[in-house]
Amino acid sequence: MTISKIPTYMIATNYNVEKIATGSNIFYSTANASFVITLAPYTIQGDVSGYTSGGLAPPFVTTIDKFPFAVDSNATDVGDLTQVRNQHVGQSSSSSGYNSGGSALFGTYYDTIDKFPFSTDSNATDVGNLTQARNGAAGQSSETHGYTSGGFAPPNSNVIDKFPFAVDSNASDVGDLTQVRYNPAGQSSSESGYTSGGTIFPGPNVNTIDKFSFASNANATDVGNLIETKSRLTGQSSTTSGYASGGSPATNVIQKFPFAADANATDVGDLTESKQYFAGQSSAQSGYSSGGNLAPPGPYRDTIDKFPFSTDSNATDVGNLTQSRIAAAGQQV
Repeated sequence: MTISKIPTYMIATNYNVEKIATGSNIFYSTANASFVITLAPYTIQGDVSGYTSGGLAPPFVTTIDKFPFAVDSNATDVGDLTQVRNQHVGQSSSSSGYNSGGSALFGTYYDTIDKFPFSTDSNATDVGNLTQARNGAAGQSSETHGYTSGGFAPPNSNVIDKFPFAVDSNASDVGDLTQVRYNPAGQSSSESGYTSGGTIFPGPNVNTIDKFSFASNANATDVGNLIETKSRLTGQSSTTSGYASGGSPATNVIQKFPFAADANATDVGDLTESKQYFAGQSSAQSGYSSGGNLAPPGPYRDTIDKFPFSTDSNATDVGNLTQSRIAAAGQQV
């Protein structure tokens, strides 16, 4: 936030300040002077903590883990989801973490939207439903809404669901991806949601990067490609770029694509291991990947990896979850 044109005498004197208008610029006036506060664009990145919720340990778990961004440290168990589930997706408002969709054994698919508070360590509550029960979708977050895109319904889905943060409510169908697919990665800029990679059931993996607007309800457009066709990968977001890390077939590659222009991804680093089915989190400075298993299917991991946004560089192992698990969801505050 930047503040301009504030007379020094206003700081020392108690004036009756009137708010004239809102928007990206907020204009205030008094009987003697005026000033403008320019608001910075909303960003999804967290400043305090990352969260890893649910997943398959095995068995399926409801655990909500929390780890700090300020220091490299292990996670702690701070609450539970309303259901045991995996292959659900995470969204983040400024005050709460959300989990949408997912599945359990025997082909049980969920449309549940769970919500848990960031201000206290607490269990989640059921606050709404998606338009389709599905797993393997991608999650995105704007300043005001959570999005769930694609997934396996069954069959594959291209639906973009949207639900509000301000009130507890069901999601609505607001558009379509360019392809029906599941197990893609999700990324979020301040203006758009991105869905990258995934699988078109029963075959092949794709490298498509789709983009849809937060400002209006509309279909996605194809704006670029990953360096390889990948599924079961995970997304992270800086203020300027989207990241797609890991995935299947087996890879440890961290890919990066710009938000400012529609362009293909590039290889900018490596995770500490080749893995899939892990959760992603984003701080202001770094991308995180937590949990997962080695690809092709191998041992489950509790590792928390961290890579910098400021430079193109490899990830480092900075901590552990409370459980080794796959197919969890990630959030941040």
